[in-house]
Amino acid sequence: MTTATAPPPTSGTSAKAPSTDRSRAENRLGQKLVAPAILLMLIVTAFPMLRAIYLSVFDYSLTAPDDREVIGLSNYLTALTDPLFWQTTVVTVLYMVVTVAVELVIGFIFAMVMHRVIFARGVIRTSILIPYGIITVVSGFAWQFAFTSTNGFINGWLPFIGDDFNWFGDSTPAVIAIMVSEIWKTTPFMSLLLLAGLAQVSEDMIEAAKVDGATWWQRLGKVILPNMKAAIMVAVLFRALDAYRIFDNIFVMTNGAQKTESISFLTYRQTIEQFQLGMGSALSVLLFLSVLLVAFLIIKLFRVDLAQARQEG
Repeated sequence: MTTATAPPPTSGTSAKAPSTDRSRAENRLGQKLVAPAILLMLIVTAFPMLRAIYLSVFDYSLTAPDDREVIGLSNYLTALTDPLFWQTTVVTVLYMVVTVAVELVIGFIFAMVMHRVIFARGVIRTSILIPYGIITVVSGFAWQFAFTSTNGFINGWLPFIGDDFNWFGDSTPAVIAIMVSEIWKTTPFMSLLLLAGLAQVSEDMIEAAKVDGATWWQRLGKVILPNMKAAIMVAVLFRALDAYRIFDNIFVMTNGAQKTESISFLTYRQTIEQFQLGMGSALSVLLFLSVLLVAFLIIKLFRVDLAQARQEG
């Protein structure tokens, strides 16, 4: 007697297990719980953005409010054809890429230390997280003092730099000083997110890799990092969006001098210092759209299925 066997699944058949009643109920509950927060965020963020879009089509200055006139997309065309806008965009992207990359490496090292340390764990974790608790403006003033050539200590610590070197006298060293202050301030946040990802890596998988003879680097590349992909994406996403909107450190340390302006700082100049609400609103809309583009690219780059990361898929 022959028994019929089920045909093998075709290549187009999805291997994803069907969702259960419990998972569907949990998803519905989750949607209900986050709905009030999403609604509140839409109310808080939608009105300023719609107002900015409305003002961006006007030639509108607070010094002559009665002379406001509709000019359509002229503010956007002026911004997109101005070399200053693209210069600040390049500087902003440089701030984001360098600071996030350095913070990812240092933050992972800190996360490993906080995860593996077996003595004085509370003291070590608190010490690592202290910089993130300091107000950004205070941190900016502290690092501005540290980088000054008259009474700062950075020049004395670096033997290849003269004691009278002026960090804020040229564009490149000024940008480096701002990056250092940003990295020092926000690396603990990155390490905190990565620590949460490390906690999700199964110790059994690591021990199994040890038994198989895998070196530390092989365990890191084949076990730890792949299982932390979702946490790494969230950490990079949060920090990249925050770094792209950098403002405080620039305002405190250089006030935008020496070509250290970011897009946020350029928007501030147009809106607050020059009272050009129309152009400032157009720049804020462009900033919002560029932030969305950065988030889209990061999500596409990592290609993480968060449902599968939660072991629901």
